[in-house]
This record gives sequence, C-alpha cells and structure tokens, in this order.
Amino acid sequence: MAGMRLDFGLLLEPLCFIKVLEWIFAIFAFATCGGFQGETTLLVSCQGMVNKTVTAAFAYPFRLNTVVFSAPDPNFCGGTWTDVNLEGNFSSSAQLFVTLAVLVFLYCIAALVVYIGYKHVYNQNRRFPLTDLVITVITAFLWLVSTFAWAKVLADIKMSTGASIILGIESCKTPGATCHFAAVTSMGALNMSVVFGLMSMILWGGNIWFVYKDINLRNQPNRISQSPAIYQIQRGV
Repeated sequence: MAGMRLDFGLLLEPLCFIKVLEWIFAIFAFATCGGFQGETTLLVSCQGMVNKTVTAAFAYPFRLNTVVFSAPDPNFCGGTWTDVNLEGNFSSSAQLFVTLAVLVFLYCIAALVVYIGYKHVYNQNRRFPLTDLVITVITAFLWLVSTFAWAKVLADIKMSTGASIILGIESCKTPGATCHFAAVTSMGALNMSVVFGLMSMILWGGNIWFVYKDINLRNQPNRISQSPAIYQIQRGV
C-alpha cells in the first residue's frame, strides 16, 4: 500500500465534512445517553414522621427493575416500610443505541484517516468506496431502528420513574402512611440523545448519495476513455 499523503483540504469536501459531523453527533449521542445518572424521590409520612425523603437512583443502562426505594434506616415508619423495586428493564434498547454510537465514532475516525491520508488508495481501489457505500447504508438503517427504539423506551422510563410509581408501593397503602411524589431528575439530556440520533440518521442517509455520487464520478473517466475504442470497433477500424 502506498504511503500516507495528508491533505487536510479534503475536509472541506462533502464526504469528509459530513463524516466529521457524523463523528461529532456520535460523540454527543453516546455521551448524553450513556453518561446519564438520575434519581426519583418520594416524600413519605407515617407514625410520627413527616415528609421523610425516600430516593431511588437510576442510570444507564436503565435496568430499573434492579433499582430499589429503600428505607433510610431500619426503623423507618416503625419498621413497616418494605423495599420496592422500580419496574422495567430497558437496557437492550439503551445499549443498542450507545453501542451503535460508539462503533460509528470509531468508524468515522478510521474513515477520516483513509479520506485524508490515503485518498489516492481509496480512489484507485474500487472495493474501498463500495465497502464505504454498504457500511453507510447499513449504518443509516441502524440509526433509524435504534433511535426510534430508544425514543419509545425513553417514554417508558419517564413513566416508570414518574408519579405513577406510588400506585405500586404497598407501604404507601398501609394505615397512617401517605406518600407524595417529590421530583425526578430532568431527562433533558436523554431527550437530546434522541435528537442526536435523529440527526445522525439524517446525516448517514444523506451521505449515501454523496458516496454513491463519488463512485459514479470516479467511474465516468473510465467510460469516456473506453468510448473511442468502442467506436473504432464498431467502425471496423
């Protein structure tokens, strides 16, 4: 393989520029989803205790069924408080989304190295652009699937950590006990992760055209160079 020939001017070309944007959006997608940590809080009153805080902390990958509303001390509510888990295991969709974002991040780095340093090799070997086209189509489809799956799961996570959780806590139904939903951590970062997923889907979908167009432009000189020879054969020369 020929040596590296760095040409950062290629970053201004559509293929490279879009790849940089894809790289940036992939970073934000897995950072906003994979780095999320939150908690949901109840205010509990019972047997001489007024508005004591009970908290359940949750985070990526959102296996909420392992998250517990546990009593702050063994004598909480006279020992009548029973620990309760949140509902739902949403790890599969969340991990699919984050894993795709990480793989895209790595692929974009590799693609940019090829575009900037080995563009001459990329142009000379037809397998490279065809492989790039196949990966681009597959990635656009995976962004579509993973983003909509994650958006659906995010709605379920909000439901499972919201005020409706009180209905499933038996300790809140005992005589003399009252529970009030206090707060849940803002999920603005998770909302943004869905936006970054949608933007990535659009970028990769649009990039299909630019990769395909680049292949056609590269094949055009071959068609032009072959046409005189074809014309001569037809003329019997």
